[in-house]
Amino acid sequence: RHFWGWLNAVFNKVDYERIQAVGPDRAASEWLLRCGALVRYQGYQKWQQDYNGLPTGPLGKYKIEAINATDSCIMYRGFDYLDGLEHVTEIKLQKCIYIQDECLQRLSETKNLQKSLLQLKIISCGNVTDKGIIALHKLTNLEYLYLSDLPGIREKETTVHVLQQALPNLELELDLE
Repeated sequence: RHFWGWLNAVFNKVDYERIQAVGPDRAASEWLLRCGALVRYQGYQKWQQDYNGLPTGPLGKYKIEAINATDSCIMYRGFDYLDGLEHVTEIKLQKCIYIQDECLQRLSETKNLQKSLLQLKIISCGNVTDKGIIALHKLTNLEYLYLSDLPGIREKETTVHVLQQALPNLELELDLE
């Protein structure tokens, strides 16, 4: 198990030269697919899941619109890849064992995501607590937040209240015990 943790950390190491060379969307696509996540590009219906099948074309042609990180090994260390993404409207974090409060804080402090992100689903991420969910209040354009199976959430009413105060237009759907 320790070996896999080490390998996943390697997959999450940010290659800033690669971001410069191929652009933020291509570099982030490579990172996400390496870690087992899926991406969908603006103007496309199909989810990209095959690293070797990544589309080629002029630099900047493929803009990431959605990220489905179900069962992926993305971790905080790789989140710098998100900084340059300007078109991401939805993110799904489901069964992500490395996602914890710091990741959600980092997500909510990412300037481009504060502008573009409309939908966020956090499901079965056991290391997420109230602190991480409350940090999402900086995602000022967030329209929909789905929270399910998050045992780390202990102060459900308080957390919901804080989010609703900060984001009055947010539709919040909860499936928490």
